[in-house]
Amino acid sequence: MRTRWQLIVAALFCLITGFTVGAHAANAADKPSSILVIGDSLSAEYGLQRGSGWVNLIQKRLDDAGLAWRINNASISGDTTSGGLSRFPDALERHKPDIVIIELGSNDALRGLSLDMTRSNLAGMVEQAKAAGSRVVLVGMQIPPNYGRQYTEAFKTLFEDLAKAKHVALVPFLLDGIATDRSLFQADGIHPNESAQPVLANNVWKALEALVTARP
Repeated sequence: MRTRWQLIVAALFCLITGFTVGAHAANAADKPSSILVIGDSLSAEYGLQRGSGWVNLIQKRLDDAGLAWRINNASISGDTTSGGLSRFPDALERHKPDIVIIELGSNDALRGLSLDMTRSNLAGMVEQAKAAGSRVVLVGMQIPPNYGRQYTEAFKTLFEDLAKAKHVALVPFLLDGIATDRSLFQADGIHPNESAQPVLANNVWKALEALVTARP
C-alpha cells in the first residue's frame, strides 16, 4: 500500500513540476526582446508632442511588422557621454536589453569637450553592452564647420572609427537628410521638429533592421 501511494505522489509531483517548467518556458517565449536607447534630447522628444519622436516611430514600425520587440527609452535632454556612461550600468541591469542604441556625443561637441574623453566614454558603453550580451547600434553625429575644420572632422570620424574597431552597427549621421533644411528644425535651430522624426527613424532603422529580424 505504501509503495502504491509513493508512486501516486511521485506521478503527481512530475505532473506539477512539468506544468511549472512548461509555464515558465511559455512565458519566456512570449516575452518580447528588448531594445535600450540611451541618448540625449535628440532621442528624448525635446520640444515634441509625446509619442512623436523617432524612438516611438520605430516602436510602431516594429509593432506593425509583428516583431516582438519592446523599446525602453532612457534618454535625457542635455546628457553627455560622461553622464551616459555613469548611468549605463544601472540601465543595463534594469532593462537587460538584447540591443542597445547609443545616441550620445552631441553635447560633448557643443561644449568643446575633449574628443578623447568622448571616444573613451562611448567605447566604455559599447564594451559594457557587449559584455552583458547586448548587440550595439552606435548613432553618429556631425557638428557645423564653425567649430573648426579639424575638430569637426575628428568628431565625425570618431563614430566611424569606433564602430569599426568595436565591430558594431553604425548610423553614420542621425540628421542625414534634414541637416540643411531649416524648416525641419524647431525655433532653436538645433532640435528637429515633428516633421523630421520619420527621417530620423528611417536613418536608425537602416542599421537596426538586420538586428531585429535576425534569427536568434
